[in-house]
Amino acid sequence: MDLFFLGTSAAVPSKQRSTSCVAVREGADVILFDCGEGSQRQIMASPVSFMKIRAILISHMHGDHIFGLPGLLQTMGLSERKEPLTVYGPRGLAAFVESTMSLTEDEDAEAPYSIIVAELDGGEEFTVRGFSVKCFRTEHGMMSLGYVLRQPDRPGKLDHRKALELGIRDGPDMARLKNGEAVGDVRPEDVIGPSVPGLSVAYTGDTRPCGSTVENVAGVDVLIHEATYMDSEARNAAEHNHSTAAEAARVAKEAGVRHLILTHISHRYDDREAVAAEARAIFPETYAAEDMEMYQVTRGGISVKDVRQA
Repeated sequence: MDLFFLGTSAAVPSKQRSTSCVAVREGADVILFDCGEGSQRQIMASPVSFMKIRAILISHMHGDHIFGLPGLLQTMGLSERKEPLTVYGPRGLAAFVESTMSLTEDEDAEAPYSIIVAELDGGEEFTVRGFSVKCFRTEHGMMSLGYVLRQPDRPGKLDHRKALELGIRDGPDMARLKNGEAVGDVRPEDVIGPSVPGLSVAYTGDTRPCGSTVENVAGVDVLIHEATYMDSEARNAAEHNHSTAAEAARVAKEAGVRHLILTHISHRYDDREAVAAEARAIFPETYAAEDMEMYQVTRGGISVKDVRQA
């Protein structure tokens, strides 16, 4: 699973950082978390294909999370996308998409693809290209949602030698066991190891640290949590319904996640390493994301590289 951080700034973009947008890529399929201003330009400067986006998950209706959406949807149409696209998010999203698209496109032009808007209240579960997706309520002073994406579990490994010892021949019978069928007295569980859990990633959008996040992201492989402020400005974080890096780390520790990636960091903090260090003092497996970084997530851990393309 690859995580592309296309925009990591808080509310205001800077010369170095765009507003909120994270792409999750599995194979050729892409799912977006949020779509702030400038997201499509960031996508074009990365290895992510906007024509491979299968769904867009919006956390809340603040501009730094949605102002890039109309332009991206229009570009897909101009590029002759045919595949329907579903955009998920809180109440108000449908009116936003309908009004912006209707006011900015030719009334007589026929849309080349269908845009489906699914408004959520929190607690819904659905699937996108094999991923199971669950949304949950967060605390941002307005309707706001977080999301958890999970890959399906993979079948366990077939013990080929044991299967041969039990009289199974290579060919159709071995394939039947792999597909979960018994062959004579040999059951799949006799020769196939336990299933391998799929990878999981959670995204909070903007939020105060809250119990609903801890409950819903428990045990995930990667938690992407906002960290607008450092702990020296905890009062500002509380007043504006945001989190500090230390608070995000406490959420990660309580939830028992494997890795924490901080994003939505105020441009007042030029030194991302200092932001990460504050969180690492509480939760060591912490990263502070930069624009155009890809985090490759495997069972063995995380690797990071810059993916900016000329």
